Amino acid sequence: MNINFEKGGGLVPAIIQNADTQQVLMLGYMNAQALKATKDSGFVTFYSRSRNCLWRKGETSGNTLKLVEMTADCDQDTLLIRARPNGPTCHEGTISCFGGQGPQGQINNYGWLSELTALIDDRKIANPETSYTAKLLQGPLTKCAQKVGEEGVETVIAALSETNEHLTAEAADLLYHLMVLLAAKNLSMENVIQELQKRS
Repeated sequence: MNINFEKGGGLVPAIIQNADTQQVLMLGYMNAQALKATKDSGFVTFYSRSRNCLWRKGETSGNTLKLVEMTADCDQDTLLIRARPNGPTCHEGTISCFGGQGPQGQINNYGWLSELTALIDDRKIANPETSYTAKLLQGPLTKCAQKVGEEGVETVIAALSETNEHLTAEAADLLYHLMVLLAAKNLSMENVIQELQKRS
């Protein structure tokens, strides 16, 4: 990256996004030294405009931001930083600095799975002879439900007697078939997430 620090008087805005949920957590500013410190340490470091010094997020609270990925916008004067937060990001104790628990209820609040949801929905009208997902969606609901049951049993067996790699593969099969079943009922993981959020 060739960041244009001069445009902003030596600083560029840095948007922090949760790498797992895609939720926007906060906005900070970086100079060249803060950018280097972030890359070197693996933890997001900002430039404090009020204190005129570098500060690593969470250096006193412990609520750090572990760097996952950093990209610049098309003008090379704004950073998008994907990170994994350790605890709340906001000094007020909330997940996001943008009020309460931050943006909720969006289909992309569960990251890449939202893309898979869209792909599964597209298969509702695909050719069942060339798409396994379309075959499940356009077949009897009992077949979808049966596959979830089968994959659930296989996941349990893998957890008790197989390797972690095998368990991961079986869990992926279970989640996929569950998502297909939800789609067959015109539901999605977003509905499930909203229900979980109610319980938290």
